[in-house]
Amino acid sequence: MYGWTGKTVIINLENGKITETKSDINNLHSYLGGRGLGVKLYYDRITPDIDPLSPENILIFATGPLTGTRSPLSGRHAMVSKSPLTGTIFDSSSGGFFGKDLKFAGIDALIIEGCADEPVYISIHDDDINIHPANELWGENVRQCTDKLSTQGRTACIGRAGERLVPMANVMNDYFHACGRGGLGAVMGSKKLKAIVVKGTRKPDIADGKRFEKLYTEALSKIEKGVSGLSTYGTSAVMNLMNYMKILPAGNFRKNEFSDASRMSGEFIKENYDIKGQACYNCTIACKHIIKSGAFEGYEIPEYETLWSFGPDNNNSDIEKIIKANRMCNDFGIDTISAGSTIAAYAEIMGEDIKEFSEYVDKIGEDSGVGNQLGKGSRALSNSSGKDVSMQCKGLELPGYDPRGLLGMALAYATSNRGGCHMRAYMAAPEILGKPKKVDRLTFSGKAELVKLFQDETAAIDSLILCRFASLSISKELFTELLSAATGMDYTPGDFLKCGERIWNLERLFNNKAGFSRMDDTLPERFFENGGIDRIMFEKSLDDYYLQRGWDKNGVPAEKKLSGLGIIGNKT
Repeated sequence: MYGWTGKTVIINLENGKITETKSDINNLHSYLGGRGLGVKLYYDRITPDIDPLSPENILIFATGPLTGTRSPLSGRHAMVSKSPLTGTIFDSSSGGFFGKDLKFAGIDALIIEGCADEPVYISIHDDDINIHPANELWGENVRQCTDKLSTQGRTACIGRAGERLVPMANVMNDYFHACGRGGLGAVMGSKKLKAIVVKGTRKPDIADGKRFEKLYTEALSKIEKGVSGLSTYGTSAVMNLMNYMKILPAGNFRKNEFSDASRMSGEFIKENYDIKGQACYNCTIACKHIIKSGAFEGYEIPEYETLWSFGPDNNNSDIEKIIKANRMCNDFGIDTISAGSTIAAYAEIMGEDIKEFSEYVDKIGEDSGVGNQLGKGSRALSNSSGKDVSMQCKGLELPGYDPRGLLGMALAYATSNRGGCHMRAYMAAPEILGKPKKVDRLTFSGKAELVKLFQDETAAIDSLILCRFASLSISKELFTELLSAATGMDYTPGDFLKCGERIWNLERLFNNKAGFSRMDDTLPERFFENGGIDRIMFEKSLDDYYLQRGWDKNGVPAEKKLSGLGIIGNKT
């Protein structure tokens, strides 16, 4: 088989049984891999009312047809399960090298079932797969655990936050790469699965090597020309721009600019810290940056979202506090957006800014004291306090782009299948960066169609599976050609987008059956107040979006739409 490996592995932690099966070629062709394959496998096995932390739930790791190939930015893997934070079906992807090794070990999908009696970890060395006791690893955070397993291969593990079933816990790989946001680390912890360590030695087969090499060269050239700022500054490159455009949320979204934003910008970091880039597998961007010397030697520079959530969103201008909080979150395995945003909501409830984040991050990671409440996320915190301070959609905390100044992003937040997320449809690309072309950010006109297009294309890219930065430079036509050359199957750009649309609709169908409806496709009330977003125009745009999707007015996919996408045998 070309592109894919043709192998799916099922590991039952309750009885220790390891089963290897052939990957369904129809699933691969229709859902590609990564996010799409994971969603399809999950949907077919689990009822939407499942308790995410029950033994009956499953956890899926998946690679894609381009994972581990020569394609630029191809070192990623995806995870899929039901989120304990949002209650939605949830996928998350991560870079680094773990995904490459999982693919080199010959695995399209790894399905984890059941719950072990005692802590365990899984080792994979090509076809040699084993379950080991992990009592000596249990209780350790990410860096300690990864250090101890590093001689065996690339490690994905949980820290103490995942062990304690904190709903915002991440699964971390290669020390600081995260399958983040919706609490999949808690799902892994509920199974008493501490880590998976993998070493693969077999490169995937490519159907048309000469054509693929030519396409690789073309893609690499476009990427190197299109995202040079990320190499220099990382994602913090956008901090000053967000502030200048007055779309940088501050003080738990009570303001849209921050006077000290420049003190956590990419320019400030480069001027004041001795840093080096660190790349994922087959990546020339190296957007991750590590501090080379000084008091924070070896620490990673926080991403834009982390700088924002522990910075402007908390009215904090001390970047060293953010660097410390980021390291602690990565080590405990805690999502930095949810943690920073929930702390900002807590600060609003208390009526004063938080001065020291380390104490609160530690309490979240240990699930102790006020951390027990904070670790459940801002929606639960808001509900328990009786104060409407939670800046989230479907339970997932919003990132650092104010939707009042980005109306396409507002619609994307509201309709995202996994909750408030900018990565389901990065509308900042056309609304701020002018990629692929500039659109008016202050109107809903034309946004429904554009949001749908971005969501579908993103779902397909997440299933190849490539880094999102590729989409800033590579067209869907080039993605399609890479996919076709790798697999030997003839995809058109229309086929590629239809794969994404199929994935999006299957996710939506799961969420509908889990109880989600139109009333969940909305934004926090704060955004509609005091001259903010026009609610009538928002609702009209939502109607238009449903029309574009082929859904009814309650946001339920029509049978005709599901039939046209080949989604058959739906559970009722």
